[in-house]
Parts: sequence; C-alpha cells; structure tokens
Amino acid sequence: MMNPTCQILIVDDEVLVRQGIKHLLNWESEGFSIVGEASNGKEALELVGKLSPHIVITDIVMPLMDGVEFTSILKSNYPQIEVVVLSSFGEFNYVRSTFQSGVADYILKPKLEANQLLTILKRAAKKIPSLQLVENDKDEFLSVKMTLDKLMSGYEMDASMESIHNVFPHNSFRFFGAEMKYIENANKEFWLEQLSTMFHSYEEKIVAMVVPTDNNMAVYLLNMNDRDWEQIMAEIRSFAIHSTANVTGLCWTLGDPFTKISELYEKYHQGYLKMCSYRFYLPQNTTLIIRNELPKLHSDSVEFNMSQFTELMQSRNFNRALEVLFDYIKYASTDYEKDVFAFKTVLGNIVFNITIILGKLEMDTELIENKKYNYFRSINEAKHVSDALKELHAFIDEMNVTLAMSKQTSVNPNMSMILSYIRQHYMDPINLTDIANHFHFNPSYLSSFFSSHNDEGFSEYLNRVRVNKAAELLQKGELSISDISEKVGYSDHSYFTKVFKKINGVSPSQYRKGNQT
Repeated sequence: MMNPTCQILIVDDEVLVRQGIKHLLNWESEGFSIVGEASNGKEALELVGKLSPHIVITDIVMPLMDGVEFTSILKSNYPQIEVVVLSSFGEFNYVRSTFQSGVADYILKPKLEANQLLTILKRAAKKIPSLQLVENDKDEFLSVKMTLDKLMSGYEMDASMESIHNVFPHNSFRFFGAEMKYIENANKEFWLEQLSTMFHSYEEKIVAMVVPTDNNMAVYLLNMNDRDWEQIMAEIRSFAIHSTANVTGLCWTLGDPFTKISELYEKYHQGYLKMCSYRFYLPQNTTLIIRNELPKLHSDSVEFNMSQFTELMQSRNFNRALEVLFDYIKYASTDYEKDVFAFKTVLGNIVFNITIILGKLEMDTELIENKKYNYFRSINEAKHVSDALKELHAFIDEMNVTLAMSKQTSVNPNMSMILSYIRQHYMDPINLTDIANHFHFNPSYLSSFFSSHNDEGFSEYLNRVRVNKAAELLQKGELSISDISEKVGYSDHSYFTKVFKKINGVSPSQYRKGNQT
C-alpha cells in the first residue's frame, strides 16, 4: 500500500468506460485513489491544475481535445505526472506519437483487465519519488468503506473478514437515519452534525459510518454490542424528539438489528427503506420509528372492492357506494405496511372511475372533469396519508355538488327503479310490456310515463344501454362481433349493426379498429 495515496485522474469521453475503470479495482486497498474524471483533454487540463494527480489514465480519441494533444500539453506543463494511454485496435500510430511526449505505458481497451491495469499503475507509481510503500490503518478503513459502497449497490463483499472486523468489532448492526427530501439544507447539515457529535461521544461502544444513499436520505450504519443498545437508545430517543421539535416533517427510523455485514443490501432495501415508508401512514407527530413500538395492525389486509363500488355507482346507489369507499379508507389509511404507491393508485382510480360513471349516467361532469388531473397530481405528491385523503374528500364534495345540480337527482323513484331494471336485464329479450308487467303498470301508461320522465323513449334508452355495453366488449377484443351482438340482447346481427352505427356513427368493426385496447 502507498502513503501518501497515489491519486488517479481518468479521462475518457465514454461514461461507461470511466465507470468501468472506477469499479475495476479496490483502489484504496491497493494504495490508489480516483480523484476526478473528465470527458476530454480540455476539461482534463483544467482538473489537473486543481487536483494535482500523480497519474492520468487517458483515452486517445476524444472531442474538443484528443489524447495526443492533451498528453503533449500535459507533459510540457506537468512533467512529473505519469500518463497511461487507453487505445482501441487500429490506433497504435496515435499511441506511438504519445510516447514521444513521455507516456508511461498504454493498454488496449478490449483487453483491459484489473491485474494488467494494476501492474502498469504500480510500475508508473514507482517512478514518482514522493510515493512510498507503507502499511496504513487508514487504507484499511478506506478499503472497508469501499466494500460498504459496493454492498449497498448489490455487489458481493471484496474485503477480508479481518478488515471488516477491525473496523466493525461489535456483534450487531442497525441502520439509523431519516428522509431529508423536504428538509432545508441548513437544517439537514446542522442536525447531521449534532448526530455525529452524539455518536462520537460513544465512540468506544459504537461505530457509526455514513452509508451511500440517494440525496433524499441521510443514513448511518451503526455497529454495537447487544448489551449496549439500551444505553444508546435513550440518547437516540432524546435526539429524535429534540430534532423533530425544531424541524417540521422530520422523522427518524431505527432499522431492525442484524449480525452479518453481507446482509447489508437486503436489510437496507427490503427492511430499512420499507420501515421508512411507514411514516406516510403513522401519526404526523411521530419522531422515531422502531418496529417493536409500532401500533398493532388489523389481522387481515383490506383491499378495495372496485367492482362493488362501480356497480353501486352505476345503479345510482351513491350513499351505499360512499359507505363502501369510506369503510375501506378507515382501515387502509392506518395499514402502515400497505405499499404507498399502491394506496395512492387506488385513490386515483376512484377519482377516475367516479368521473367516468357520472358521465355515462348523463350528468354534468364539467366541474370534476376540469379538476380531476389536479386531484391525480395532488394525491400522487401527498407526503402523508392525511394529505391524500384531504384531496379525496375534496373531490367527493365536488362529486356531491355535481349530483345535487344534476337533473338526474330529481328523477321519479319509480323511474329510477325502471332504469335500474333495464341496466340489469338489457341482455334479455325484454320489451315495454315485460317491464310493465314486472312493475304492475299498464303498458300504455308506462310508455307515456317513460317518455315524460326521461329524455328518450323506452326503445331508445334500451338500445343505448346495449350499445354502450357492446362498445366496452369491442374494446376488450375477446369476442367476435356476432357473439357480442347476442351477448347484449340482439338476436338479429344486422339490426345490431344498424343500431350501433346510428348511435356511435361508425359500424362495430370500425369502432373496434379505432378503440381496441
């Protein structure tokens, strides 16, 4: 190993090549450190002045300034910097010209291997007087840190167990941290500094290392002995209460304990992050999430019966439909193990289906149609279940306004029953006389009654119900047009085609071509 660390700058216009080189070696354990990367020679020269690397690994063919020109300028201005050239087959003439500038060596990209690259770099490093081979505890720490980074990305462990044990000597691990997506940077930095200070005060009992996560999270990997957790827990609770009292929207999560560092990826992605998501459902004043302190869940997870809800809405039983909806909300909104995205999707589907159903019931849906996408977005962006439900309730309020304003809300009760009966039996060979007998009306009176209480006559209404159902079946594309004709109540295929075209303006086959899902 080397002390000081040999610093490397990578120059290549292909980001995948740069990434590949960065992950090709356990750099720190070998005494090297990647201090920067550039996509062309011009950009690289600017970085060289800032970073002062010992060795530069550079491509030949690059935009703006290629490797030949870059190497020539670099060696003229910084003769102490060693250069290793990357090239593809057929570029040797370019490589040869770089040797005139004093490059250390070259490697063919298609044959780039870890051992070969390491050998070349060590050979180049020996030419640099300021670099000497010594053992260093810091190097061991950096090696373990790099291993953690790889484990968090799903790679296998590449550091020795002895090195891991030297850095993490205790028998129990836990993740501790918080989502910082909505926290101001000043608050974030202040409280993370306070947290580090707290861990440092217990450095003989706890090892705390920041793990790589996305920018929305701040997470530590804690390593302690089981017997010491109780003492530290008091400090963690106090810190959580104090910090959340000063920062709105902050909530900390302490993950489940585990004993094997090799389980890092699974325990973080399938355990810790899932626990963090519970915050969406838990009370907004929650300061610290710990599994064994979570409220007890219902014995069974409740799923929303969209079919029942839709049927009730279509039959105009709106009060009962809302009862079904709110019964679901009552349980689902406290089921913290329910996937947040799935829950929001259900709420969005409810908004969408209500809008569609009311439209099919010929109500004036302009009010909710114009706002439905705002509700979709607001529900999707909700930080807490209460925010999502606030949007849903606002939509329901506007739905109720639509119902109150609709002419259909004042339909005669007898008329409502007749319309509901038609929607339930449209597939049967029903006629006006059949319905009159069923409801104990005189057929002549029923015909007059139907026309006076509805915008269209009996035959027109029945045909529209049948054609609308046929349109739904045509979109699915599972049945032939002839089968659909019979399924919606038409024994005469040609008559069905005529009626369908009269209502929709196109034939069933044309409709299917333009609307099939």
